Amino acid sequence: MGIELKLLVWSVALAVIQMVVAVCGCTQEFGLPRLAGNREGLPDAKGWAGRAQRAHRNMLESLVLFAALVLVAVAAQRANSVTALGAQLFFWARLVYAAIYLAGIPWARTVVWSVSVIGLVMIFSQVL
Repeated sequence: MGIELKLLVWSVALAVIQMVVAVCGCTQEFGLPRLAGNREGLPDAKGWAGRAQRAHRNMLESLVLFAALVLVAVAAQRANSVTALGAQLFFWARLVYAAIYLAGIPWARTVVWSVSVIGLVMIFSQVL
């Protein structure tokens, strides 16, 4: 299995970890009985729990793009050193992004997000 597919699997693991962190935050904020219900009228989570939710949603949006690009690159036999570096940039930037978002550091978050997008563009450039 190439590095791109390995990092795709690790990116899924990161998304699962982010989901668990977000659920823990919401459980702490709202309590398990409210979360186990229909969640009607549940307000937006605040503080770190809200940031954890938003970071997780952002990861899911980016993960779809990353997965599509990696799978196309591998299926089309276009994986190379550029796609490998792009996948590494994406994964490590997303890992740092999750921590920075959770900590609430806005400008650094945007810069790190941009690095992950550069990783996506690198992979995209090889599958054209």
